[in-house]
Amino acid sequence: MSSPQVLRLSKLSFATSLILSGYAFADEVKAKDQPLEKIAVYGQHHKNYITEEAQSATKLGLTIKETPQSISVVSRALMDDFSLDDINSVLESTPGVTVEQIETDRTYFKARGFEITNFQVDGLGIPQSSGSIQGSLDTSIYDRVEIVRGANGLMTGAGNPSATVNMVLKKPTYTTQANASASYGSWNKKRLDLDVSTPINDEHAVRAVFTKQKADSYLDRYETDKTIVYLAYEGKLTDSTSLSVNYVNQQKDADSPLWGALPLYYTDGTPTDYDESTSTAADWSYWDNSAEQVYVTLEQNLSATWVARARYAHVKNDQKSELFFVYGTPNKETELGLTGYASRYDYSDKHDLFDLYASGKFDLFGQEHDLSFGVSQAKMDYKDLSLYDYTTGNGFPAMPSLKTWDGVMPEATLADRENGSDITNEQKSAYISTRLKLNEPLSLLAGVRYTDWETKGTAYSVSQTRSDSELIPYIGTVYDFSDTLSAYASYTETFVPQKELDINANQLPAITGKSSEVGVKAQLLDDQLFVTFAYFDAKQDGLAVALPNSVPGDTRYYAADGINSNGFEVELSGKFTDDLSASISFSNLSIDGDDLVKDYTPENQLKVAATYQVPLVDGLSFGANYRWQDSTSRVQVKDANGMAAVTTNQDAYGLLDLMATYKITDNVGVTFNVNNTTGEKYLHSLYWAQGYYGAPRNYGLSVNWQL
Repeated sequence: MSSPQVLRLSKLSFATSLILSGYAFADEVKAKDQPLEKIAVYGQHHKNYITEEAQSATKLGLTIKETPQSISVVSRALMDDFSLDDINSVLESTPGVTVEQIETDRTYFKARGFEITNFQVDGLGIPQSSGSIQGSLDTSIYDRVEIVRGANGLMTGAGNPSATVNMVLKKPTYTTQANASASYGSWNKKRLDLDVSTPINDEHAVRAVFTKQKADSYLDRYETDKTIVYLAYEGKLTDSTSLSVNYVNQQKDADSPLWGALPLYYTDGTPTDYDESTSTAADWSYWDNSAEQVYVTLEQNLSATWVARARYAHVKNDQKSELFFVYGTPNKETELGLTGYASRYDYSDKHDLFDLYASGKFDLFGQEHDLSFGVSQAKMDYKDLSLYDYTTGNGFPAMPSLKTWDGVMPEATLADRENGSDITNEQKSAYISTRLKLNEPLSLLAGVRYTDWETKGTAYSVSQTRSDSELIPYIGTVYDFSDTLSAYASYTETFVPQKELDINANQLPAITGKSSEVGVKAQLLDDQLFVTFAYFDAKQDGLAVALPNSVPGDTRYYAADGINSNGFEVELSGKFTDDLSASISFSNLSIDGDDLVKDYTPENQLKVAATYQVPLVDGLSFGANYRWQDSTSRVQVKDANGMAAVTTNQDAYGLLDLMATYKITDNVGVTFNVNNTTGEKYLHSLYWAQGYYGAPRNYGLSVNWQL
């Protein structure tokens, strides 16, 4: 097991040779006076993919190339081209990220062997205790999604060394723009998108987005109804003061959703093999999610090179559900042996987040440097409630064969054994970061963040009280070999507070982690192609593990070693020729310290997205989006000697989505999408002991209009 500071050179030398050989091959590249980075997949609207900075990493206004960390950006055009309409499909196309879709309306996300718990909107967010997203987030309101892989302690405080996902909202424009799209697809999927932006005058502008989607599903009985409303204002209050206000309302209602999934093995240890449409949801079950968000940013220019920003966010989420879970192991001959489990679950949370910081430039020793400092506070209150049926006999019914069941089940009376949670999380932080230009080719990035975390309350009669504070350092360096090639290295630490008690009834210290990364970034082909390579090593220590002889109801824990992960990521994205644009990434991951996580996490992933504009037919483009991962597994049952007795295996597989678009006029176009073109049958995830199948081949046709 390697430490974070000691990097394994076999993989590093191989991948570095690959990158540098590509750079040597493109020795005719000439830097422009003001190079702009292409940091996402190109598609129909090339202007949407050029950006000079991503604030998710440092708040220093640095370009992707100047930041000593791996950053990927999924652009608006890529989302449009391949109908990436929710955050699940966006992150499926992101290098190094695995999407663990365990249920229809609950998903976990992982990167570099760790759960992603940091999700932000316009750079604001509080680390979640769990990385799951309920209800799925629609992407119609976002301009792009930034993914900073690895630990991001400067921006997020507590969290894992996995990734930070920052969803950047669409902004008002100072030219009138209007877009509309209507689509129809397999399983009666109907979707309408409207997006209008207009200036009020030279100093004020507004934008509105509306999305409505209704769909059945390849899964038996599953139906969804989504409504999204987004309003945005941006304007100048004075010559040096600007204000922006954003409002988001997302509603998703799901009928007959999965709670849990399918059993994956029979009592004799052989694997089950259901139709892709098989569902364990009762016909009366539902899971409704709503989210309301308000974001306010006040920006004050202090001088020509300094700006101060005050940002506030208020977020409210609500869930109401009556769900049906199926557990047990079926008999292979009779398909019987399963039991149903009904529950009502209500949830609500409220977030209030505040961030105040200043950033700018200063001169020292003949060089210009960057500095940012600020304070932030985040508070989240949440309550949930669970109810069951232990009275009528409908709460835990014996199940018929899932292969013939039509979802009909007597509706449970969910009024027994009320239980739930009432939790308050609060995080306070102060931070400072700087980029010092030591000389013309060499820069040093350094920063520190102090975070104080406190949790109060109970969850299902168990105290959740915990508190911790940590000083999190960050240091990185970038060396520019030329205007188009640089190398970097970075190191940071992480922490995750824990509530568990040790043998002496003292709270265990926080889980601590260390994350280091080295890499190369290059801009090739007249800055049209962006290439990155990163090698990383991350480790967590102090993970709570139950003591073997703990008293039931009063479990005590000790701090054990956690997970050590290392690997590399290679990404090429941009414009390869005048007609061909693509993003190609390959990621490799090795995990030590947790065999379960190692088994269900793919070691290798390949992701390719490309669009080709047919030169002989004006307005015609073709595209492909391919995602491949190698085999995964999960040990389901162990024998008396601790050896695997029953194992679920998922073979390596690849998913190919195809796209064709044709611009009929300057304002009207049509797009045709085919998803899972080869009809691959696969399990979404082995993150849990249960699982369900992904969608078979499906189609979608959209008509698009723009002003």
